[in-house]
Amino acid sequence: MATVLVPLAQGVEELEAVTVIDLLRRAGIEVVTAGLDAGPVKGSRGTVLLPDVALEQALNRDYDMIVLPGGQPGATHLEQDARVVGLIKKMSNEGRYTAAICAAPRVLAGAGVLDGKQATSFPGALDPARWPRIHQENRAVVTDGRIVTSRGPGTAMDFALELIGLLSGKETRDRVEAALQR
Repeated sequence: MATVLVPLAQGVEELEAVTVIDLLRRAGIEVVTAGLDAGPVKGSRGTVLLPDVALEQALNRDYDMIVLPGGQPGATHLEQDARVVGLIKKMSNEGRYTAAICAAPRVLAGAGVLDGKQATSFPGALDPARWPRIHQENRAVVTDGRIVTSRGPGTAMDFALELIGLLSGKETRDRVEAALQR
């Protein structure tokens, strides 16, 4: 069974986090949610999420994929967390999946894993002057090798379904999507 880590920072975009967590779990993927600190995480719209573990505890195992939800100031908190940035670099170097949505692709860019890659993000999150080597696309979801990026809350379901397809195959992706009655 595939394993996915979803770090949750204060100010996370709830719709992105919950959509990814929910759909991946529907696909039978093990999802571990980890707060940057112990305790509840308050999202950007005031919804309180209770992570499975604190990030420090989550770092004691390996994952097939890390998924970074966006939102502000959530994405900024992820970007400033050396543990998250270090894990992104490590997973990328090991050929594992890294994924981010909304403002969170900026975290991948800051970790250096988007250089020379195609990516998308919430408009303005990836400043071309700061990251000229990123080939920015105006699409809902962009997959380039083992990196997946997406634009924002409105693309969260497509993003999650893409992740399911990569981790569990097209048949599982199609089964989960059919049950959603899209």
